[in-house]
Amino acid sequence: MSLDLHQTALQIDAMAEQLVARQAEHGARLREALATLESADPVALEARRREGHITWLAAALTGGLGGRYSAPGLPQDYAVLAVDGSHIAVDRHSPARCLLINIGRVLLRYGQTPEARLESTPRLHVAEDELAIEDPDGFHDQQVEGPVLGMVRAVEEARALADLARQVAADVPAVALMDGSLILWGLAGQTYPEFLRRRLLQEGFLDALEELRQMALRRVLAVASYVSLPRSADVVSALRLAVCPYPIVNCDRHCKGLHNGQRPCDRVGGLTDRDLFARVLEPGQRSDLFVSASSIVESYGEHAPHFFYVHGGQEIGRVELPAWAAKDEALLGLVHAAVVEQCQKGHGYPVALSESHEQAVVTGQDREHFALLVEEALAGRRLPVSTSEKARSKRTRFV
Repeated sequence: MSLDLHQTALQIDAMAEQLVARQAEHGARLREALATLESADPVALEARRREGHITWLAAALTGGLGGRYSAPGLPQDYAVLAVDGSHIAVDRHSPARCLLINIGRVLLRYGQTPEARLESTPRLHVAEDELAIEDPDGFHDQQVEGPVLGMVRAVEEARALADLARQVAADVPAVALMDGSLILWGLAGQTYPEFLRRRLLQEGFLDALEELRQMALRRVLAVASYVSLPRSADVVSALRLAVCPYPIVNCDRHCKGLHNGQRPCDRVGGLTDRDLFARVLEPGQRSDLFVSASSIVESYGEHAPHFFYVHGGQEIGRVELPAWAAKDEALLGLVHAAVVEQCQKGHGYPVALSESHEQAVVTGQDREHFALLVEEALAGRRLPVSTSEKARSKRTRFV
């Protein structure tokens, strides 16, 4: 046995005791945050955010703060589109250098002509320009691995969503959903070169969103993403500004060197937005709209992600929309209503996204079969199929 379960169990018990001890403090902070949510002036709070110098991401307010909105009705006929992706990264122990991205696509049409279309599209990347993003100056190509591979996959998901939207009849209102955030967090605060940001964001992800926006000019089409069990604290961070005792917020000047729990704003710290809105929203309701303050959002233009929290019946989810959809009351209402309905059909999680995940997922067994297919294809053509000794040792049991 490689894991000492006895020692691990003792540490888990100690962790549970610590969590119990923190419950009282967590409850006090939550009560303070709820009171602040109800009493704070959104206009004054947004001005305070703009004027201050803060060291965390506090949501920008679009008007309200503690609002609660019920879902409007849905059209008799409408469609929900969803995409999700999975991948097999380059394996340095493999005899062939390649990666695979699998995109699951789902189209669900409701109303007089119901339809369900589920499919997956695997794409093997083998060319050099698919395995590395070329530096136009020729200094340093960026390998498609780790976070970069995740962002390349997000671009392919967005393009697949645009392709799926083109297949829906123009007279049918549609909501196009992605899993996770619209924000390419991998580019935020990272020191990636400009050519990579341009390739992935402007020429990739945003280009696909712009294609969807152009379609939305000619038909009823809304775009959104859904984050299940969100851990973000953008709204809670905005509440920190409300309880800050200083006339102008300046974290470095007033609180530099203070540890967690010592700062005045920690009265409402240590919470997630989910904690907050679980106490505020009734099933089916959504919160006010907010805007992410991430630096990468400045590059999004008309597609700058706005977000709200929604009670889908089982959990508090975060829904993100590009600015052009969020500012359109009809599209905003369509997204709200469709997400709530999808959560009800999916027992707490949007059913279209759940189905797209099932189409996209690459299991451990799939990965093993993929590796064998690669080796068999090479061996059948008398190409070398050598692998590393480390990989070979993992396949062999030793006494």
